[in-house]
Amino acid sequence: MEGTAIRLLRGSVLLRRSFPTCLSSWKAPPRVHKSSQSEALLDLTSNGLPCAPLQTFTDEETMIKSAVKKFAQEQVAPLVSTMDENSKMEKSIIQGLFQQGLMAVDIDTKYGGTGASFFSFVLVVEELAKVDASVALICDIQNTVINGLIRKHGTEEQKFTYLTRLATKNIGSFCLSEAGAGSDSFALKTRADKKGDYYVINGSKMWISNAEYADLFLVMANVNPAIGYKGITCFLVERGAEGLHVGKAENKMGIRASSTCPLTFDNVKVPEANILGQIGHGYKYAIGSLNEGRIGIAAQMLGLAQGCFDYTIPYIKERMQFGKRLFDFQGLQHQVAQVATQLEAARLLTYNAARLLEAGRPFIKEASMAKYYASEIAGLTTSKCIEWMGGVGYTKDYPVEKYFRDAKIGTIYEGASNIQLNTIAKHIGAEY
Repeated sequence: MEGTAIRLLRGSVLLRRSFPTCLSSWKAPPRVHKSSQSEALLDLTSNGLPCAPLQTFTDEETMIKSAVKKFAQEQVAPLVSTMDENSKMEKSIIQGLFQQGLMAVDIDTKYGGTGASFFSFVLVVEELAKVDASVALICDIQNTVINGLIRKHGTEEQKFTYLTRLATKNIGSFCLSEAGAGSDSFALKTRADKKGDYYVINGSKMWISNAEYADLFLVMANVNPAIGYKGITCFLVERGAEGLHVGKAENKMGIRASSTCPLTFDNVKVPEANILGQIGHGYKYAIGSLNEGRIGIAAQMLGLAQGCFDYTIPYIKERMQFGKRLFDFQGLQHQVAQVATQLEAARLLTYNAARLLEAGRPFIKEASMAKYYASEIAGLTTSKCIEWMGGVGYTKDYPVEKYFRDAKIGTIYEGASNIQLNTIAKHIGAEY
């Protein structure tokens, strides 16, 4: 484990950050927000139970967080503007994610993974999102959905075949949504008909993240539409499969460097051995992976909002109007204080959900709360930051408007905000 952390650090000297005066290139890393810094986990116990604050980390978690921050600032930040403009993820970024061990954070080392904790993964996503939400997303999907499903439900042969590749070089893509199956995802029409020792998949998918550069697709298809969602099964489909077509990437408002494409399946033959888990259990696997994935999206939205806030505050502390700094106006101070409080609340919700999952305790309600709240606060924070910066915040010369565009997706994917509220209310109803 110690060796893993050292490998992640890649020379653990922290990047010295110097924020330039007032208007700076948006490629420059933001100033560290002191309240977002955490201390090493203290050895505090009460009756044998840990009682350290949520923002205290183990030594390994602290090292991984620092290593990812350095990677994001040095390798990702200089390319963010270009990737956003071109709607294309740079190959060097993807290679860097693999080299740093960030595409298999909590996968066992015997499969080539980093072997770290789920909470470490949350910190990874948060730090990446402070610089670019698109890079954070590719890491999030790979870890929570793709790796997680194979780790939990794959055969040992499937694990050695696919996890070893996913940890080192291959990207995975999760194929659930369809034109008529968005929030109502189990209304999917893609079907898989059994023919001897293989299945033939026909249908189409929409809004599939990472599809453009994915090597492996986890496809949800119904083997028996007559029994509804209980026929949904997960299939492992490799990119070269005959009849699999990846469509043109969507021209999106935000997270533009993350590819989102439609897929069509035209008599795609898949060996029976490529069924992941049990036949008819795909809907259970999808629900489980999305529950965990919501913690990852909460971390992404939290990091995005914090990154935008960290960039904006130094500006309003230097910008002069009417003979004093913007930050010295009480009206603006109150707005800043409110946003900072909301960010802290989002962080605690996210960290709590992650710690509950790690502890093996119920976390679904808390994951939905974290995802809902962090997504809403990301939208509010980035909007306020544009207002605080004024005209320059509205231009593409600085990153604030990009944070704003990237934030909107948080209320839509991996369960829209209203779906999260439904889940929260359902759990509350069961508790009383």
